[in-house]
Amino acid sequence: MIRGLFIAGLLLGAITSASAQTTLRVGDQKGNSQAVMEAAGVLKDVPYKIEWKEFPAAAPLLEALGAGAIETGVVGDAPFTFAAAANVSVKAIGAIKQSREGLAILVPRDSHIHSFDDLKGKKIATGRGSIGHQLILAALESRGWSTSDVQIVFLAPSDAKVAYTQGSVDAWSTWEPYVSQEEVLFQSKRLLSAEGLASGLSFEVASSNAIRDKRPELEDFLRRLTAARQWSLTNVNAYAETWGKLMNIPPAVAINWLNRAKIQMAPIDDGVVAEEQKTIDLYFRAGLIKQKLNAADIVDRSFAGFLGKGAGL
Repeated sequence: MIRGLFIAGLLLGAITSASAQTTLRVGDQKGNSQAVMEAAGVLKDVPYKIEWKEFPAAAPLLEALGAGAIETGVVGDAPFTFAAAANVSVKAIGAIKQSREGLAILVPRDSHIHSFDDLKGKKIATGRGSIGHQLILAALESRGWSTSDVQIVFLAPSDAKVAYTQGSVDAWSTWEPYVSQEEVLFQSKRLLSAEGLASGLSFEVASSNAIRDKRPELEDFLRRLTAARQWSLTNVNAYAETWGKLMNIPPAVAINWLNRAKIQMAPIDDGVVAEEQKTIDLYFRAGLIKQKLNAADIVDRSFAGFLGKGAGL
């Protein structure tokens, strides 16, 4: 702990002297990182400015990062793979691990569909290249089905919600907090989750320019986010209340999500790289990406010291 504090002190000093109130532009999804950091109180003495930008899903966040509108953000492993294959200048600098129950294929509460097998020939909404898309592909492959055995309808979350509610699609393959919103507020039923099918990994990613030009800020941000995530494991209600206010959604949704998610930051190690390679291979087999990437080439392990249990404030 003393060593962590010493490193933190050196880091803060370096940022204060070198950055002179620089700005780190951070992409967020549904108030995910901002809410937990605000609730944990880790943003009170940040020696640089954080400019938060909200996105409904990972795809537009990654587009903004590729265009230089933001410098870092959290995304699922599947859309990260999609972006890397499209030659977006992005690397994963930290991993986020959580339960796989929050990635699921849902049907409305009054649906006559009771299992994934009942979806043969039916319409499933999800985002192209998203972790929802990844789950559909993994479920199809596990059954020896092809993509032609279901009708995948690619929609942004807001449009998918409308189509799902109106009955224009039969099911919705989505992620948190959308899953908990549907379960808690509308009693949607899950047909399956990502348990046993997908990694459930997300990544804190950064542009190559930010890694080069704003490393002290990125290191400090990761340290604070890690501390906030550790705090949230034993302070679910406080985190849920902050998130609910930020997103204008009942805290019960977040409580449902966070109690099962158990979200934690983790360094990028051999295990994380191996899981990301599985996602790459799945997308390559499905023809979603045309080049088979090497996972080790699209991650940056040099931030590992600012993640995990040793990253105290």
